[in-house]
Amino acid sequence: MSNTHFSFKKFTIHQERCAMKVGTDGVLLGAWANIAHCDNILDIGCGSGLISIMAAQRSKAHITGVEIDPEAAAQAVENVNNSLWSDRIEIINSDITTYNSAKKFDAIVSNPPFFSNSLKCAVSKRSTARHDETLPCDKIMKFVADNLTSDGIFSVIIPCDFLQKWRDEALFKGLSTSRITEVRTVAHKQAKRVLVEFTRKVCNNAKADTLILKNESGEYSNESKELLKDFYINI
Repeated sequence: MSNTHFSFKKFTIHQERCAMKVGTDGVLLGAWANIAHCDNILDIGCGSGLISIMAAQRSKAHITGVEIDPEAAAQAVENVNNSLWSDRIEIINSDITTYNSAKKFDAIVSNPPFFSNSLKCAVSKRSTARHDETLPCDKIMKFVADNLTSDGIFSVIIPCDFLQKWRDEALFKGLSTSRITEVRTVAHKQAKRVLVEFTRKVCNNAKADTLILKNESGEYSNESKELLKDFYINI
């Protein structure tokens, strides 16, 4: 991976003007989210446009990416325009808390900022992208509750330590947890990330599983190969 670009099988993400570079979290969410039959998808905090472009590759939907940082938003526009799906992706430079949509979305995805209790990094733009004070889960959940269709799905990737906080906030906003995938780099290590799906439908028991990214020899596991085969060049 380069600090200036990251090449996938069908598109390239240029990222030299983005605070947060392409990482495993975003790729996993873009491949995992249940969006195949959606018509309108929203990507909250779209950054370089990675997940928006992945969503376009995986669906026939119209995708809207909202990004607060003007330089990242401009780079996302460039990445979209250089992709095969530029006619179906719109990038908007806006704060999601003040963004007003004229339509509802049947899928919303987000790889949100986190590390709310950690020491802020020195670079302010990277800090904005990493710390949830600028986009806390209650504000995201409020937007989702206001803009998700009645049968829509919200998908997010967060640190495992934040899971209960997000589930509680979802319930407060009238959403249920419908699917949880714990992500482990290898089988014997504790999970640090979790993929979570929320819906308006009442779900008393969320579907839960574990994704192990690599086997003990460092090769991608069969399950991660299946998930990422359409994107990573080396799979």
